Amino acid sequence: MEPNPTSVSRVVGQPIVAPLTRAAIFLVVTLKQGTDTRATLRSFCGDLSGIFRAVEYRNIEAGLSCIMGIGSDAWDRLFGLPRPAELHAFREIRVGARHAVSTPGDLLFHIRARHMDLCFELATQIMARIGNAVSPMDEVHGFKNFDDRDLVGFVDGTENPRGEAVADAALVGAEDAAFAGGSYVMVQKYLHDMNGWNALSTEAQEKIIGRKKLSDIELDAAVKPTCSHSSLTTIEQNGKEMKILRDNMPFGSAAQGEFGTYFIGYCRTPRTLEQMLENMFVGRPPGNYDRLLEYSRAVTGNLFFAPSATFLESMGHD
Repeated sequence: MEPNPTSVSRVVGQPIVAPLTRAAIFLVVTLKQGTDTRATLRSFCGDLSGIFRAVEYRNIEAGLSCIMGIGSDAWDRLFGLPRPAELHAFREIRVGARHAVSTPGDLLFHIRARHMDLCFELATQIMARIGNAVSPMDEVHGFKNFDDRDLVGFVDGTENPRGEAVADAALVGAEDAAFAGGSYVMVQKYLHDMNGWNALSTEAQEKIIGRKKLSDIELDAAVKPTCSHSSLTTIEQNGKEMKILRDNMPFGSAAQGEFGTYFIGYCRTPRTLEQMLENMFVGRPPGNYDRLLEYSRAVTGNLFFAPSATFLESMGHD
């Protein structure tokens, strides 16, 4: 069972608010059927911190971090009750050719470091430990591009919260006290039509994104279309902008002509993330959709909950 601390300060969180890094691996797996799966993975939850420390110590200055997220069905299989108040399966959206797909995924490992070698070593050790209990669904190796730009040429993550606002945006608080310090995590893998995108003028690209390409300055409201990406992903509630923490990464294969962005967003409630997707795919109002989707296609979609490290430790030693 989840510990019931008397204060949030006693809960040790996963490193959700750790500094962004130059390299990352996004690893999504599903649970195999079998009587040993539950025991193997609960034991692993208790051992993950030790596995992490063993890899981290090989280059302590490289900023290695690892966040483990659990999907809705997997939560029921592994932990049962209680469960995070808003955890559910990823909600698919389909409007004509625009499709926010829902794909299989029970566990997420978001591994970050300044260097890919540490990310790869930790992913290898994790799979060596749980490989008999899971099936790999997706593994993406992300990298920071020039000037923190995605492969369509624009800076990604400009509006991330900073300072104390990071925890306020990303971490569950007293509204679900049993899971305080955790975070809801949405991931989507997008593939880009670079030939189509590069055929556009810089001005046309800027109107789709809602920012100047070179300076990253937001377009003036008088000229920024209401269907721009930045307009539709700005969510307000009661006059306050609702923030998420993004750590998107470019990825690709030059030989295969694959160019993409791996979207990952952390938030204290999945409602903010889901409203962003609704605005993008359906439109605000309906039909006023994100024109970036004419050049960028989602091929995966998952929602997870990343509980506190305190919770994971307790599951491995009950």
